[in-house]
Amino acid sequence: MEIGRLPNESTEYRKVRDQLRDAEIALRDQRERVAELRRRLPLETAIEDQSFEEIRDGARVPVRLSELFDDPEKTLVLMRFMYGKKQDKPCPMCTLWADGYAGIVEHLRQRVNFAVLVAGDAGTFGEYARSREWGTLRVVSAASSDLKRRLGFESADGSQMPGVSVFRREGARIIHTYSACAELAEGQARGMDLLSPFWHFLDLTPEGRGDFFPQRSYEDRR
Repeated sequence: MEIGRLPNESTEYRKVRDQLRDAEIALRDQRERVAELRRRLPLETAIEDQSFEEIRDGARVPVRLSELFDDPEKTLVLMRFMYGKKQDKPCPMCTLWADGYAGIVEHLRQRVNFAVLVAGDAGTFGEYARSREWGTLRVVSAASSDLKRRLGFESADGSQMPGVSVFRREGARIIHTYSACAELAEGQARGMDLLSPFWHFLDLTPEGRGDFFPQRSYEDRR
């Protein structure tokens, strides 16, 4: 049995579909090679234990990067959300991504520590997070930290870039293992597509993703 095969398919359809299957297998294999290369990155680059701020029970609380390791044995995945400084409103694209993180974060925490980092006020963004029902996400503010700028996610004028950074903790040392941005290189976008299933659903369709850009809210909630 072959999934999706119909008796009235044309020869041309089956030819192209078989080519597509081979390409999908090759893409899977390439993803595995990329993941293996990522795992081979040397765990040797230490980074300063920066200070952030978060809201706990309505109060502003200082929190260090090391304290985001709820389980010190697990890796920390820190998502870079575009909000704060020159980015005066939460990014719609980052909002789409975070909607997805909120749905799977309890699963993620079985294997990793997970938090969302913004450059804006912790309280103001906390209100936005509550409006999105992101109660499961740990959100911290790096407004007084230079970590985002140091790793290339903030420019000198305060412009923000989305992305992800990964850290390990070895005793008192924090090791930066990997960072990636939605912009892989100049003119090379779509660097974080694998962290959201949204685009892959659109790529399944005959019309593709087109020029769609998400909004923070939609009138039609159907």
